[in-house]
Amino acid sequence: MSSLSATIQDVFNEPGCGKNANKSEAERKKGCTKQLQPGGAAGGCAFDGAKIALQPLTDVAHLVHGPIACEGNSWDNRGAKSSGSNLWRTGFTTDINETDVVFGGEKRLFKSIREIIEKYDPPAIFVYQTCVPAMIGDDIDAVCKAARQKFNKPVIPINSPGFVGPKNLGNKLAGEALLQHVIGTEEPEYTTPYDLNIIGEYNLSGELWQVKPLLDELGIRIMACISGDGKYKEVASSHRAKAAMMVCSKAMINVARKMEERYGIPFFEGSFYGIEDSSDSLREIARMLIERGAPAELMDRTEALIAREEAKAWAAIAKYKPRFEGKKVLLITGGVKSWSVVAALQEAGLELVGTSVKKSTKEDKERIKELMGQDAHMIEDMTPREMYKMLKDARADIMLSGGRSQFIALKASMPWLDINQERHHAYMGYVGMVKLVEEIDKALYNPVWAQVRKPAPWEKAGENWQSRAMAQAEAEAAALAADPVKAEEARRAKKICNCKSVELGVIEDAILANHLSTVEGVREKTNASGGCGACAVRIEEILEQMVSASHAIAAE
Repeated sequence: MSSLSATIQDVFNEPGCGKNANKSEAERKKGCTKQLQPGGAAGGCAFDGAKIALQPLTDVAHLVHGPIACEGNSWDNRGAKSSGSNLWRTGFTTDINETDVVFGGEKRLFKSIREIIEKYDPPAIFVYQTCVPAMIGDDIDAVCKAARQKFNKPVIPINSPGFVGPKNLGNKLAGEALLQHVIGTEEPEYTTPYDLNIIGEYNLSGELWQVKPLLDELGIRIMACISGDGKYKEVASSHRAKAAMMVCSKAMINVARKMEERYGIPFFEGSFYGIEDSSDSLREIARMLIERGAPAELMDRTEALIAREEAKAWAAIAKYKPRFEGKKVLLITGGVKSWSVVAALQEAGLELVGTSVKKSTKEDKERIKELMGQDAHMIEDMTPREMYKMLKDARADIMLSGGRSQFIALKASMPWLDINQERHHAYMGYVGMVKLVEEIDKALYNPVWAQVRKPAPWEKAGENWQSRAMAQAEAEAAALAADPVKAEEARRAKKICNCKSVELGVIEDAILANHLSTVEGVREKTNASGGCGACAVRIEEILEQMVSASHAIAAE
């Protein structure tokens, strides 16, 4: 595991990460490494993150070395689409058992690799390490190397056992495996001045196909998409691209930066959600390709295409704007969607009452402020009861979120639309923007809502469960407002780190008592951010708030 520990430290010591760039040199060398402890990752684990990042490579056999539940729980965990092979949708696992735990599972892994090659003959096999074989010491690197030599076939080890950290770490470890074993191992049949890599795009519901026709029209070739609708050979030869677009920097910034460092491929972070963001991304792609040798007339053709597509998109959504007047949206998502979808909703004439930032970086939050103003309502961790009350009080007319939050909207008898990876509609590019507007309109004006809001014939006003729940919430809020001591106790009791069950008050006390100034210091004293690490951004903000408050007191 020592090499894995070194890889993790290298991944988190990421110069391309805005958070790391703001650290001192000494802190940057430490990276964001965490102690490797089984059971430390809650929610999506590192294995899950690696599978999410790589499974959309469609012609690869994805073999999970571990108990069958690891493959069962991670299979088809994104709504990605393929234009070719469907091998990626076949679940492969070694299904290790108690005997393998005692005697080791390496022989079973080698036999599994041989069986896949004999039956399916894929261009490559990706082997994912999971917690149990990692803890018993199975060396998947050695097995993959032996299989590669025996069968003359790329067999790629993905060292990402779940206990090493959260899902985002798994994304990056998957990227490291591509950089080490795949990218640069093959040469393309030919190259052009218009070759582009798209990194961190997963082709959810076929979204990439809403943008690809525009690039095709401009003569821009997607040399490799890492990893939505991707092919092994394309990724292996992606080092010959002229430029790259980073779609989700939180997941694969290490891939984009190291490809720039090793192969001189410049990249930028962009979004194809919304009309203006799509246009900006197309312009930036054209500009970078021209800098790398494409003819200057590419920009003129790009501007002509943008003018045409923008006109069509604005015309298509114009009829919806009067229907959206005064309509308010609650956006419960995270990461890149916390700001990229905001722009699209504003273009449609909708008003945002809040956007969640639980999984967003500082850079994501700054973009939200640019779009929504400095007083933007950014929601750190809204409880289900708070979501319900906001919808029931009609402070929002519709909620856009992932599937796990849909039942809150349904209980409030309010419209809901899936915006996360499980959705069945694609919202990218100009046509995707029009589709998003159409689906919001359908949800808002569906006649079912008028029906479900009607009280049942046997109900008495104020006596149903919804009224009782609202009354209880209002009574609790009134009690806190009338008692400052209880209000402060409730504030301090708010959970910041769910993995380790660390409350806000404990963190504040540790910061004051020990004069802490870093997340690492808080972790050492309280164990907060010692699990999945998702609360690290929130702890940074607590540190900043307390430093600002102490400066204000000192100035008085």
